Amino acid sequence: MTQLATGRPGRPAASTRQAALALAQDRFLAGERIDVQAIARELGLARATMHRWFQTRDALLGETIAALAERRVAAARRAIPGSGAVALLATCDRINREFAGSHGLRALLMQEHDRALRILTSSAGVVQPRLVSAVEGFIDAEIDAGTFASPVASGVLAYSIVRLGEAFIYNDAVVGIKGDVERLLEVEAALLGVSTL
Repeated sequence: MTQLATGRPGRPAASTRQAALALAQDRFLAGERIDVQAIARELGLARATMHRWFQTRDALLGETIAALAERRVAAARRAIPGSGAVALLATCDRINREFAGSHGLRALLMQEHDRALRILTSSAGVVQPRLVSAVEGFIDAEIDAGTFASPVASGVLAYSIVRLGEAFIYNDAVVGIKGDVERLLEVEAALLGVSTL
């Protein structure tokens, strides 16, 4: 009786892509450098397998941060009661404060500043588009519920909120606003049409 091939020839991987990503996330959250070869060794994987899954270290870093950011955005929205613009603003503020206080982000920005900014802020990468999509999702939920009327298309509003966060939280130390979540709150309130007084 002939058996049909059900996958790639050769020995199966000792672990999974998800396990590699989970280990990278643990290292990131601990503020440790993400070393692709060390992760491969720990999981019993060949370096070629890691390369097939992630291509580059930057891609692994991007996937790691994007997945964590999506989870934190969803958790932040669940944690904020109410609806409408006030709830959207409170959700954005919670996200901003979490990102500004993130040990992992701070360590990455200190250790590999230019690489970190490229991974975090590139529209051609994975972090920014997925973060914009996550923010757009909770804006759309409010629009669909009839509790918020966006002044612009929800995708444009989400993109603006994310880009402002990038500038205020970790990008623009040169103009004295890096980490300034209070001023960021004021600007996002203006975008969302909420008075902060």
